[in-house]
Amino acid sequence: MYETVRPEDAPAALMRAYAAAVLPPAGPVFLSIPMDDCDRPCPRLPQIRTVSATLPADTDTLRPVIDALAGADSPALIIGGAVDRSGGWDHAVTLAEKLRCAVVGRPGGGRPGFPETHRLYRGTLPPAIGPLGEALAGHDVVVVIGAPVFRYYPYIPGEYLPVGTRLFQITDDPSEAARAPVGQAVLADPGRSCAVLASALPAAQRNSPTPRASQPPVRPAQITAEWLYRVVHTVRPPDSVIVQESLSTAQKLREQIPTARSRSFFSMSSGVLGFGLPAAVGVALAERDEGSNRTVICIVGDGAANYVIQALWTAVQQQLPILFIIPRNGAYNILKSFAELLQTPGVPGLDLPGLDFVALAQGYGCGGERVTNPEDLEEAVGRGIGLDRTHPIEVTIDSTVPPLI
Repeated sequence: MYETVRPEDAPAALMRAYAAAVLPPAGPVFLSIPMDDCDRPCPRLPQIRTVSATLPADTDTLRPVIDALAGADSPALIIGGAVDRSGGWDHAVTLAEKLRCAVVGRPGGGRPGFPETHRLYRGTLPPAIGPLGEALAGHDVVVVIGAPVFRYYPYIPGEYLPVGTRLFQITDDPSEAARAPVGQAVLADPGRSCAVLASALPAAQRNSPTPRASQPPVRPAQITAEWLYRVVHTVRPPDSVIVQESLSTAQKLREQIPTARSRSFFSMSSGVLGFGLPAAVGVALAERDEGSNRTVICIVGDGAANYVIQALWTAVQQQLPILFIIPRNGAYNILKSFAELLQTPGVPGLDLPGLDFVALAQGYGCGGERVTNPEDLEEAVGRGIGLDRTHPIEVTIDSTVPPLI
């Protein structure tokens, strides 16, 4: 974020904003120009220049990480979304298989950088200091690639790392390297770093971690989040794209709809609500522009959906084939979970009665339907995918408040 001070600074500020937007980790830049500055004369235009957006990754830069992994007894990799963004999905798989080590996902959301269906994948880390440190027990070397160290929320005190555990971070974001509370940071391209590490390290002789056991849910009397997500995973095309913003059931979603392909799962990387609906519109536009035309399924909670509900209108106007699934538990369950963690149950204003997303969808120009019975769910989801247009489904789910951690 930057605001110009003098009118003649505006053209140079635009160039600066462009450079900031394309440099890693790349993203939106907010530039504020006073409204009357555009009417002022500009004595000199700035020089148009280019900016290299690729960081190096070589054995010299990564030598501390290479040596640590080569000498580790029980390493673990934490693979983040920047690996996928920088084209390193397959390289991360090669690295993990060569090390025969556990791979875990970063806490707090964001796109994955490693297939969650892989036998070495161990799930996501809890997003709190104490539980996260405990989850890394037994690993002498932890390497975080393309992810922050770490997103902690809520505050549960404890040790950042187990005693004797060394942590290394490979990131293309200088601000993330600066704010990490522990570990040694290396500024390098995450995707290319995975390739360099895989090439430089010898194949490990240790036994691979035991694959996780999973038990699919059985059909309940009332729709639960687990059953909804299991049905979506069963019905959806294998190459479909999931956009997720259902905070209180996010962990259940990741368990029931594991990501197996690159660039096929997107969720917010912070705690800011309102990401899901407009992000799905952006993903669908990109799919159309690139000619991929994969099915886009947006799963957004009834609380979060209200932040930018008008994105439905944009999807209709752009004729985007997005299936919006809104799990309706009738409450801000994520805040109820916080209240229970803080031993302050009964906080007022967290129930959301009287919302009708079918009526809202019709008001924005698209049809919609409501599902309340488990036996109707599979047909409704399959029908919504096949409509090839914007289609919201409100799904009434069990309102049980899940534990936050």
